[in-house]
Amino acid sequence: MVAPRVDIEAISALIVEVSERVIVPRFRALADGDVAEKGPGDLVTVADTEAEALITDALLRAFPDVPVIGEEAVAADPPLAEHLDELASYWLLDPLDGTANFVAGDPGFGTMLALVHDGEPVAAWLWLPVRGLMITAELGSGAWADGRRLRTEGAAFWTTAESRAWVSVRFLPPEVRREVEANARAFESVSAGPGAAVAAYAGLVAGEVDAALQWRTHPWDHAPGALVLTEAGGAARRPDGTAYRPGDARAGLVLAARAEQWIDARDALLRAQDHELRSRERP
Repeated sequence: MVAPRVDIEAISALIVEVSERVIVPRFRALADGDVAEKGPGDLVTVADTEAEALITDALLRAFPDVPVIGEEAVAADPPLAEHLDELASYWLLDPLDGTANFVAGDPGFGTMLALVHDGEPVAAWLWLPVRGLMITAELGSGAWADGRRLRTEGAAFWTTAESRAWVSVRFLPPEVRREVEANARAFESVSAGPGAAVAAYAGLVAGEVDAALQWRTHPWDHAPGALVLTEAGGAARRPDGTAYRPGDARAGLVLAARAEQWIDARDALLRAQDHELRSRERP
């Protein structure tokens, strides 16, 4: 089965339209009752749910045979995200990535969408409305913003002492967190990052940071960004070196602004001890 043919610009316009309709008007203007918790510290707003409903409805009307796996739908019915690799094609949608930022009045939020076919992302959209930035990517055709092809701008040569990393420690197991925090001293700077995957991937592509480590890897948070990053010249891989696939529920994802820096980034962050694995990964 071939992948569904999509109009990148038309879907970009849909995302922007929905954002301008139900997300942007509520930024720094949320009313009482507009915010709830799905779980401890896991926020959801009416903007999340309304945006997901509108985008989902539009995608299903245009592609009735391609299911939409949205973050809020999965929160209400977790089995929706199970067995993704059994689907020929599907959409992954995060209608409002960075909800905590949105609630706090921080502009680091946006919408993420990916079309997945045969288990891998084939098209992706990242929309950051406050910045007016739309990044798109198609498998094999590059990553683009404002008519310009994007190429990652990480340091050409890896020197840990001159490199910057973002590490989200919130979900790290204690032993991994201790290791990462000990290794952080080797970098010029290590920070928690922007608190939203959409902003993190945009930052990696723009050269704001050289590497990043994420532990929780919900597919709607990473399928769009992973395609954008790899099409721009970077890498998104599991700590064992395997490529990111949204149907893979394992934890841990190492991101590098330049693909050739990935092994060094992984080893610097996690101090991998498996020399045999490293020798297999190197060209």
